[in-house]
Amino acid sequence: MNSKIKNVIQTLNTDVLSSERKMVLQPLIDFISQKKSENKPIRINFICTHNSRRSHLGQIWAQTMSTHYKVANVTTYSGGTETTAMFPKVAEILMDQGFHVKKLSETNNPVHAILFDDNSHPIIAFSKKYSDNFNPVSGFAAIMTCSHADGNCPFIAGAEKRIPITYEDPKLFDNTDQQHEKYAERSLQIATEMKYVFSNI
Repeated sequence: MNSKIKNVIQTLNTDVLSSERKMVLQPLIDFISQKKSENKPIRINFICTHNSRRSHLGQIWAQTMSTHYKVANVTTYSGGTETTAMFPKVAEILMDQGFHVKKLSETNNPVHAILFDDNSHPIIAFSKKYSDNFNPVSGFAAIMTCSHADGNCPFIAGAEKRIPITYEDPKLFDNTDQQHEKYAERSLQIATEMKYVFSNI
């Protein structure tokens, strides 16, 4: 884990989470704990409508926290109900917070390699449907990160558990003076909640 990300993680205060929010996160803790106790792969797919912002942040921070807290056999994924592209501001915020982001392709839907540690496999990030063959087909927890996807996808094929953990969309602040601040805030909110989850395994 690189030192800048370690420092970010140390500053995250899980005590700010309300008891109501902890109840929202508990099913994910239970899913991971059960898989760990059974020594089975822990697959977590973060799902949002466009797979462009919140779902990527969930995937990246969950994988980072699983490594930080030495929870083995965790692989995180992300997907949408439709395909767009990872929004550029997400990559910018992640770099600000210590990640190395390498763009591997120059297309309308570029592929990014995101690293939190020089010695770990990169997280491959690009927009895709949750059912894309890049994602697991069974035995995974589907984390619904936006209310639109949660409401419009009552059934996720192959999901062992479906868990709504929704976040306000930072897209609401695009093209405003608050854009950078709100994307950073959302990333750190998700990071704090994933810290809470993995520190309780």
